[in-house]
Amino acid sequence: MSGSRFTAEELAAWHGFLRTHARVTRRLDAALSASHSLPLTHFDVLIQLSLAGGLLRMSELADRLLVSRSGLTRIIDQLEAQDLVVRERDAGDARGLNASLTPAGRARLSDAAGAHTVNVREAFLGALTSAEQASLAAGWRAIAERLDATEPPPARVAAAQALRRRQRRVA
Repeated sequence: MSGSRFTAEELAAWHGFLRTHARVTRRLDAALSASHSLPLTHFDVLIQLSLAGGLLRMSELADRLLVSRSGLTRIIDQLEAQDLVVRERDAGDARGLNASLTPAGRARLSDAAGAHTVNVREAFLGALTSAEQASLAAGWRAIAERLDATEPPPARVAAAQALRRRQRRVA
């Protein structure tokens, strides 16, 4: 579709995505913070480290989380203060830093994961039929594939950061 204006359907899809993302994210953050004193951003760090086997280079972790390196540093500072992660020099590259999940971090993640799953189902997945979930997943894959094909990784990170700033202004 060309032109400078969205169709009504395009606008509904785009605004629906923005509003739903902001509302679901706020709800999940509030629920995890209340039940486990763990903000969603901290949970995301722990889950990414766990999925990677417990250790990730800081730059890779920032890319996976779609946050800036300075933003990740602030989050890691807070998680280190709680003994949930540690930073250590990369043995293969003295310039690099790794983030590593501690036993306390694994335990905290394990404690929070079940509640998070319930919260995601309640706030998001439960509103959709199985067929709608499959259709939405296919749509997300199509969008991700297009972005992957047209943007280098640093641009994707910068775009995600810009989107988050816009969402905070809209919310």
